[in-house]
Amino acid sequence: MIRFLLWLVGGVLLGGIIHIVVILTLPMLAEETTWSRVSAFEASNRMVILPPVEAGQPNPLGLDPDLVYGLCQLDLAEGPAYLRGTLPDAFWSLALFNEAGIVIYSTTNRDGIGQTVDLGIFNAAQTRLLAQQQLDIEEGLLVVEAPSDKLFALVRLSPPHQVMRTRFAERLGAISCGPRG
Repeated sequence: MIRFLLWLVGGVLLGGIIHIVVILTLPMLAEETTWSRVSAFEASNRMVILPPVEAGQPNPLGLDPDLVYGLCQLDLAEGPAYLRGTLPDAFWSLALFNEAGIVIYSTTNRDGIGQTVDLGIFNAAQTRLLAQQQLDIEEGLLVVEAPSDKLFALVRLSPPHQVMRTRFAERLGAISCGPRG
């Protein structure tokens, strides 16, 4: 009887280990990832306005049809990145995502920022240089340290009326995004 119980416990443990290994490795085997879907928009170091979501059409990023979206891909290996500009006087939010699509930083105009976006994004090494005053930054720049080099920024605007959507998209498209030029 004891031998049977030992085999049973061993089988359950081995099955559990195999189950955990399979679950942890499956995301690495996926061909279509968040990063590949974002890369398809060719938004490297520039703000790209995403097409409006329409009812009945595919929505691979799960976007809200009432919002206007701007997307920008960043690579901090090229140097610190900056998001700068002024957004319309309505609700907006900005989120930075890592390569896996996990939010690493988020803010809104209701955080006391107002309508002006002036954000500097640095990796750990660049933040050390900043602390040692080897990098110059402008006063008032909101500094964000990113844990990885490959990121994307998603800005969401909420136009109060549908007729304002085009004007909001134009203002969003004027946001500069990428390394300082």
